[in-house]
Amino acid sequence: MHEEINSMHVNKTWELVPKPPNCSVVDCKWLFKVKSEGNSVRYKARLVAKGFTQREGVDYTEIFAPVVKFTTVRIMLALCAQFDWELKQMDVKTAFLHGDL
Repeated sequence: MHEEINSMHVNKTWELVPKPPNCSVVDCKWLFKVKSEGNSVRYKARLVAKGFTQREGVDYTEIFAPVVKFTTVRIMLALCAQFDWELKQMDVKTAFLHGDL
């Protein structure tokens, strides 16, 4: 939990502000997971918003879900092969903070 909170502070994910008078607050909860990798065990914690408590038109007006299409990946692979480009894969721990990658 401390690692997740520190990551949010370091990356300036959010800042505390006073609650506007006629707004509802989305609650959050901690999700815990144990990952086994060979002989080692890692404990992971994620702070997630309870988005299911929101109502369309009241709490939000639009939806955005950044997901990659398989066609886009295939085009990128084809371009790399055609132009002999170097392709690198990376796993970003806090990917939601790096939308411009």
